Amino acid sequence: MQTQTQKNDPSGSSKCRFCANELKFGVVDLGMSPLCQKHVKPEQANEAEKFYPLHAYVCHECWLVQLEEFAAPDEIFSEEYGYFSSYSDSWLEHARLYTELMIDRFGLNSDKLVVEIASNDGYLLQWFVQKGIPVLGVEPSGNVAAAAREKGIRTEGMFFGTQTAHHLANQYGKADLLLGNNVLAHVPDLNDFVRGMKEMLAPGGVITMEFPHLQRLIEENQFDTIYHEHFSYFSFVAVNRVFAHHGITLFDVQELPTHGGSLRIYGRHTDDESKPVSDSVAELIQREQQLGMETLEYYATFEEKVKETKRKLLSFLIEAKRNGKTVVGYGAPGKGNTLLNYCGIRTDFMDYTVDRSPHKQGNFLPGTHIPIYAPDKIKETRPDYVLILPWNLKKEISQQMAHVLDWGGKFVIPIPEVQVLD
Repeated sequence: MQTQTQKNDPSGSSKCRFCANELKFGVVDLGMSPLCQKHVKPEQANEAEKFYPLHAYVCHECWLVQLEEFAAPDEIFSEEYGYFSSYSDSWLEHARLYTELMIDRFGLNSDKLVVEIASNDGYLLQWFVQKGIPVLGVEPSGNVAAAAREKGIRTEGMFFGTQTAHHLANQYGKADLLLGNNVLAHVPDLNDFVRGMKEMLAPGGVITMEFPHLQRLIEENQFDTIYHEHFSYFSFVAVNRVFAHHGITLFDVQELPTHGGSLRIYGRHTDDESKPVSDSVAELIQREQQLGMETLEYYATFEEKVKETKRKLLSFLIEAKRNGKTVVGYGAPGKGNTLLNYCGIRTDFMDYTVDRSPHKQGNFLPGTHIPIYAPDKIKETRPDYVLILPWNLKKEISQQMAHVLDWGGKFVIPIPEVQVLD
C-alpha cells in the first residue's frame, strides 16, 4: 500500500509545514485547479486563469495532511475575497450559540477581551458586542473587513502571526478568549501562527479553534473540501502535537456537525493548571490511533474512492442530459469549485449556479466559467435537478428552496456519492 501512495516527485524539496520532514506520501491527486474564491468577473472572461496542482500529502512523522504552497496568502485572501460568512442562516445561529456557551462556561463580561482571528464580516463577534463584551477582529481581506466595520465591529486588516500578535497585544491587550473558526487550515506558516496565538493569549485565557475533522474527510469521502485555501487537514492527534510543541495544552475537544463534521478544540497555556484536561481528549486520541490515522494504510485507498465518486456523478449527469433534463447548481462555495474542476463539469452539464451572496452574483465560477445568478433564477427556469454544492447545508438549502418540488424538480447531493433526495 505504501508504494502506491509514494510521491512521484524525485526532488524531495517539499517539507512538512510543521515538522519539516520530507513529504513522500500522497493522499489524493485532484489534478490542476484555480483558486476557489477567485470568481471571474464578466470583463475577465477571456483572460487566462492560473491553475495550481491540487495534491494532498501526509507527513509520516507528525501525520499532518497538507498541500504544498503554490499561492501566497495575500494572493488568496485579497482585497476582493469572495466569501462572506453572514449569508448562511445556520452558520449565524451556530455563531450565536457559541457565544452563549463561551459566556456561560468562562464567565466572559465587559472586563474581558474576545479576539477572533479571520473574523470575516463580523458574523460571530456581533453577538459578543450585543452582550457588551469588548471584541477585536483580525481579518486580512479588505472588502470583508470593511463589511465588519460597517456593523460596528472593531477590526484590524492584517494577517495573523507572531509579529501581528505582539503588535495587537501591545495595542489592545491580550485575549481572554482567542478564537478562530475555519482558519487553522488556511495558514501556510503553521508554526508562526500557533506561536502568535501563544503570544496573544492572556494568562488564564482560553483558545478555541474549529476546523473540519480529517477523519470525516477520509471516511465520508469529502474530497471537495480540499482546495488551495486549505493548506492543512487536521486529525486530533496531529493538532494536539502542534499545539503542545508551542506550549499550549488542549484541555477539551468537542465534535460538531458543521462543515460535514468538525472539531472544536480548547487550549490553554501549559502552565495554567486551573483547567484540567477532560476525558474527551484522551478518548479521541485513542479512537484515532485505533482507526490507524497514524499509519499510511489509513490513507492508501482514499484516492480510488474519490475517482469512483467522480465516475458516479458524471454518469448521473450524462444520463440526465441525454434524457433532456436540465441541471443547475445551488451555491458557489470553495468545495464546489474543487468538485466541478476535478470532474470537468462545465455548462455542458450544469447551466448555471445561484448564490445568496451579491458579491458572487453576476460573476463566473473559477475554471469552469459557470455563471452565478441570484436564487430567483431557479424559479424562473424551473430546472429538473438542483445540485447542492455546499452539501453540508443541504437541509437549510432544501428548506429555503422547497418551491423546486412544486414543478417536480429534485435536489441532488454529490458527496459522499451522488444522491437524488426524495
